[in-house]
Amino acid sequence: MKCAIYIRVSKDEMNLDNQKIVLEEYAKRQGWEYTTFEEKESTRKTRPVKQEVMNLLRKREYDIILVRQLARFARSLQELLMDVTELIDKGVIFCSYKENIDLSTATGKLQFHILAAFAEFEREIIRERTLDGLARARAQGKHLGRPFGSKKKVI
Repeated sequence: MKCAIYIRVSKDEMNLDNQKIVLEEYAKRQGWEYTTFEEKESTRKTRPVKQEVMNLLRKREYDIILVRQLARFARSLQELLMDVTELIDKGVIFCSYKENIDLSTATGKLQFHILAAFAEFEREIIRERTLDGLARARAQGKHLGRPFGSKKKVI
């Protein structure tokens, strides 16, 4: 079976190896032929590598998509449900290593929906804390963002 391993981190300084090592070892143990797709992307609006993987899966160039955990694949419950449902309808196996999800059973489907809801809840809690911290910093008179007049280096 051909497996697409999708790994993603949100910041450039984060290390993809934490996911990569575990997932590639798992794929080897399963006897799967695999390709690893890596993405460092801080926004949920543009994930070009994920879109590339989804397009390959739609064409059935891979039989399985393997991710470390649900939150690495999608950042909202709606996105997760839409993407996974589409893949299942096309006969692609969706495998989440951390949650150990088997979507071929009723129990696995229930577990998937519960964990997806918790993943979205966790994301919203992080967002709320971040916004609270930014509001506190502004109230204390702290300047947020790049210093005035600085320009980001383009390489």
